[in-house]
Amino acid sequence: MSINYSVLKNDEIAIFKMRSLYKKYGYSQFKMSKFEEYDLYVRNKNYLVSENVITFTDTDGKLMALKPDVTLSIIKNCDDNMKGVTKVFYDENVYRVSKGTESFRELMQVGLECIGDVDTYCIYEVIMLALESLKGISEEYVLDISDMDILYELFDKAEIDSKPRKEIIKCIGEKNTHGIDLICKNYSIDSSFCNKLKKLVSLFGDVDEVMREIRDIVGESDSITQLETIVNLLSKAGYKDNLRIDFSVVSDANYYNGFAFKGFIKGISTWILSGGQYDNLMKKMKKNSKAIGFALYLDLLERFNEEVEEYDVDTVILYDEKSDIDALNDAVKMLTSGGKSVICLKEVTSGLKYKQLLRQNERGVEIIENNA
Repeated sequence: MSINYSVLKNDEIAIFKMRSLYKKYGYSQFKMSKFEEYDLYVRNKNYLVSENVITFTDTDGKLMALKPDVTLSIIKNCDDNMKGVTKVFYDENVYRVSKGTESFRELMQVGLECIGDVDTYCIYEVIMLALESLKGISEEYVLDISDMDILYELFDKAEIDSKPRKEIIKCIGEKNTHGIDLICKNYSIDSSFCNKLKKLVSLFGDVDEVMREIRDIVGESDSITQLETIVNLLSKAGYKDNLRIDFSVVSDANYYNGFAFKGFIKGISTWILSGGQYDNLMKKMKKNSKAIGFALYLDLLERFNEEVEEYDVDTVILYDEKSDIDALNDAVKMLTSGGKSVICLKEVTSGLKYKQLLRQNERGVEIIENNA
């Protein structure tokens, strides 16, 4: 059976495409309840996109919440296994404040998680699927990636304490080099470290050239080698023009480590995909496994490439009590089998936009009006 994509909304098309994509790479669908104990979100509120959570008291007196996030539930319910990997995807409704409306909404979110003995191939595969997910929505897309471990290595070499680290990472996320200067001055941090950091944050352009500059700034390390391996694999797979290395892509160090990435498509001003490695979140939730994943925020697609439809329906057929119902049914079947949309009415509804108006009478179906 062929699928008529014209009758589907943008988020419905994306869900169908992503489900097919993720299953092709061996990810199984994760299903969960709409509710979780509120305590799960209280303990990890800084991880959430929004701290606002809809709560209610269950029949047993336990405080519950409509889930604002899926990843936390997956971690809570997954096996802690470092001898293999668990690969799951989801398309679930979440309940949180929408960026566009600043009010609570039921939003569809699609994503995947790879949990367990996560190695270089697992990281490559997840980032590749993030790129493919963006490509499934638009041919004009880009994924910005960074490796937070490289930043941490710079901090360690310069013996930067946790407080200035946190302040500097905030400035990095804002690409605020002036702020980095002020922090280094306030904490008497060596200017050579400050200059390296500002240069790293300002890198942009061809991934091969950027990789060479990163090596000049940071030197050799396992993290640099892994980043180069991932970039080379993605370039070889045909994503080089859709990939950017951008160290301003950072996340909360209490939850994230290693690779972080954000995805963009032309026509939407903000990122629609966000992901990365979250081994630190796993530890916080008493798990030894490693993990990497991403989420695609489908509410941002609601008005993407939206076209105002000129007509509500192709054909209106007017009929009355004297009409031959068999003949009317035959006319509807003939028109719909030809790909047209049809509505049968006794009178035209006010404001209804149609291409063609027909009338069923004793002589058959006659054309009353053509607007196309």
